[in-house]
Amino acid sequence: MYNFPTSRPPFIQEDDGTNSPLEHQFVISKLTIELGVLYFHKQTITLIPLPETPLNEGPGHAVPDVILYDRAAEETKIIIEVCQTNGQRNDLRKIIHLIEDNDYGILEGFVYNYKTHEWFRYSKGDGGIATNSSVSTLMDVDMGPML
Repeated sequence: MYNFPTSRPPFIQEDDGTNSPLEHQFVISKLTIELGVLYFHKQTITLIPLPETPLNEGPGHAVPDVILYDRAAEETKIIIEVCQTNGQRNDLRKIIHLIEDNDYGILEGFVYNYKTHEWFRYSKGDGGIATNSSVSTLMDVDMGPML
């Protein structure tokens, strides 16, 4: 097997992808559907929810569990990672790195722990410290009740 050379930290490459547990996939599905209703039917948000979509074309780009994409700017503005307790720390580091250290245009990131039902929010410029929140200030939406 050929491994593509990369300078990304190893935790970016650690993703269960299609081998994720069913509960993990249920959360991704539910978030995509609920946010999709807000975008496609109610038209109350301007960002398109997409499940497990690479942040850029070509190999070697991170694939968050859910992205919220701005078609006009052609950028992902929000990312969501779904985890259980043993992956929470890595997912928090992942979203902080993707927001602060990469040039993807991401402004807000969330980690949802489906075991503890906790949400964590990180916004560009928060100094590496996430807060307990399910409220997106970019969309003016609380995602907590969706799950």
